[in-house]
Amino acid sequence: MFPLTDIEREDFRNLLAEIGGTYMPFGKYGRMAVPPRGMPIYDLPEEYLFWFKERGFPKGRLGELMAIVCEIKGVGMDSLFDPIRQAKGGRVSFHPKRKKAHRFPDAEDGA
Repeated sequence: MFPLTDIEREDFRNLLAEIGGTYMPFGKYGRMAVPPRGMPIYDLPEEYLFWFKERGFPKGRLGELMAIVCEIKGVGMDSLFDPIRQAKGGRVSFHPKRKKAHRFPDAEDGA
């Protein structure tokens, strides 16, 4: 393995900073599901990223960054994002809203 130059290190730092400031704007982990900005892309589940990898990432910079996060997570380096998580208060968890429970009358209720 070859050592990284200062330019490459700086580019990598800038890339991580950009990933750290990018949130999922749409879909299951978008603004509506994880207010106010959506899920940070570095906290998106691997399965979700792999789904995009199979079907195609979004166009533009968002898709490029999601592909990079997918590759990083795919090789088991998710801990690379731990300093970003710590700086932002920890991992963002996602708990989908549960559907309302409906109670149907049974034979004992007399209905």
